[in-house]
Amino acid sequence: MSDIWLWLWSILAVVLLVMEIFTAGFFMLPFGIGAGVAAVLAFFDIEPLWQTLAFMAVSTLAFVGLRGFADKMTHEPPEKMGADRLLGKDGVVIEALTPNSPVGQVRVEREVWRAEAPGRDAVPIGTRVVVESIEGTHLMVRPLQD
Repeated sequence: MSDIWLWLWSILAVVLLVMEIFTAGFFMLPFGIGAGVAAVLAFFDIEPLWQTLAFMAVSTLAFVGLRGFADKMTHEPPEKMGADRLLGKDGVVIEALTPNSPVGQVRVEREVWRAEAPGRDAVPIGTRVVVESIEGTHLMVRPLQD
């Protein structure tokens, strides 16, 4: 009789662990671990009730324990990458921005970018601006006092 439970738990563990490969966020892994623990108990001829309780307890603990890890692995990194890291940053105009012309320049952090202030009057040198968007290689900015 215990051979049936050993095979049942072993097959369930393997199926769940293989299914984990095709899911995101470590969803099946805790249940595969729980089934593995139940298979070990079946190997030592522990009662099926205790195997089932161990499966549920270990799966629950592993699920709770892996949730925090999975959240850290699957969430967006806090620091933006590439040009997107400039969105919302302040800068200073170092070459006057003229209406609807991308000939002006701004310095954001230590980088100099071509910039525009669409729909606005000319923005003089020294004006503090904030980056609202990026279009190609140009920053779209607005003066901070607006």
